[in-house]
Amino acid sequence: MARLKLTSPLTAMPKRDLPRRRRAWLIGAAAVSLVGVGVWVVLNREGGATAPGGSPTSVGLPDTPDYHSLLVDPTDSERVTLGTHAGLFKTVDGGRTWRAAELSGQDAMNLVRTAGPLWAAGHEVLARSNDGGTTWRDVRPRGLPSLDVHGFAAHPRGGELFAAVTGQGLYRSGDDGQTFTRASRDVGGSVFGLAVRPDGTLLAADTSQGLLASDDAGRSWRRLIGEPMLGVAINPADPKTVLATGKGIYRSADAGKTWTRAVEITEGAGPVAWSPSAPKVAYVVGFNRVLYRTDDAGTSWTRQTGAGKPTR
Repeated sequence: MARLKLTSPLTAMPKRDLPRRRRAWLIGAAAVSLVGVGVWVVLNREGGATAPGGSPTSVGLPDTPDYHSLLVDPTDSERVTLGTHAGLFKTVDGGRTWRAAELSGQDAMNLVRTAGPLWAAGHEVLARSNDGGTTWRDVRPRGLPSLDVHGFAAHPRGGELFAAVTGQGLYRSGDDGQTFTRASRDVGGSVFGLAVRPDGTLLAADTSQGLLASDDAGRSWRRLIGEPMLGVAINPADPKTVLATGKGIYRSADAGKTWTRAVEITEGAGPVAWSPSAPKVAYVVGFNRVLYRTDDAGTSWTRQTGAGKPTR
């Protein structure tokens, strides 16, 4: 079995994209090595991750080089999709077991649900699905300087999309992703997490500038948290309740005016997502290889699982 070396967004990335993809974070964030954990995925011919001899279930988080994004099913809070360097993995039991899914070998740094399609965006990846994620189609919109998309978000009412392109800035689409224009040169190049409130306020988790907010579609910004951040998610039932991730899990109940650190995670945390059907439920993936869950809108958290091993 070919084995992969485990990394996290706080440490070195694969050599093919290290200079661009993590330079901003490495300047401002703590680094922790996570090597030495057994990895059960094997490389297929396209360089992706597939399960040996088929698609076994992994008890605990899948052992992949990176954890990038989370998306909770709109009708079932136990069904969650995890985006990684190796493609998508899915759980139907709240994170206790995982199975390899679609986009094998593609870098799913962002998973975004709109009023219509799902979007996946990452390093040389921009794809949409019109059937809930079963099949995906590559998208090549006009106006983006590259497809190295580290942050992606959609307005909850539809139509408006934002893409943070590494080293370039923030780009906005007002036509559902057909075309993009630059919204900011100063913000976007080191953004890894984006979210949009129903009132149009844009939140950006920036690895060099902190957690930022914009009330004018990205033209001007104010700082909410002054330390490197990686993820941000707005509660679908209560937009004033926001979760952000960096050196732990942060929570705000007043639309970002004040924050508390609900969980300190020395290794850092990244992917974060709320459950649309059970809005007090949310998940966070820590780079300590632990999946965290809250059932009270982020006030308290439990450790669901760590990294696991495959079973048949």
